[in-house]
Amino acid sequence: MVTRDYRLTAVLAFMIVAGTTAAGWQGGHHPGNAVSHVTQPTLAEQANVRAAIGVPSPDSRPTPDAAATRISTPSSRTRGSCPAAATACVDLNDHLTWLQSDGHITYGPVSMEPGPPGTRQATPRGIFHVQWKAGANAISTEYHVPIPYAVFFAPGGVAFHGGSLSTPSHGCVHLDTGSARYYHDHLSAGAEVVVF
Repeated sequence: MVTRDYRLTAVLAFMIVAGTTAAGWQGGHHPGNAVSHVTQPTLAEQANVRAAIGVPSPDSRPTPDAAATRISTPSSRTRGSCPAAATACVDLNDHLTWLQSDGHITYGPVSMEPGPPGTRQATPRGIFHVQWKAGANAISTEYHVPIPYAVFFAPGGVAFHGGSLSTPSHGCVHLDTGSARYYHDHLSAGAEVVVF
């Protein structure tokens, strides 16, 4: 039994390493520019592998670190700055972000850390749309740092992603890892993002 589990774990580790090496790390660049692509396993395939090695399926609820960073409801002034049509709202002044549907908050608000205002790396303000998403193990090709669960929405590779809530980003919107995963799982391509 132990030998079988070890072999299965070794095979899975090899597949992960081989897959990420074959695809290359794309960081802030659209994966369409990659020389080769790796196909994401279906949810059923992932469940079968997890069951085979005795790992429980991931929980769709936010992780404890996400729950720990939840903030009270934003003021009416703040909420009014984000149009009802937006799916994701980013308040640069108060360092808050949330998801909404028809103007009703569906997730958050949560703390976030943007790029430093007034610098070349300031997080841009405006109305944007989700362009594409990267997985849990994404690495920035420009800064060579992990950008887990990146959701790219603005020119220049600006994205929501897991990162420090105490160190300014290079222009992205840092979230705790649980919130980054939630945003990744709930923002689809084309979703409107308003940064104000």
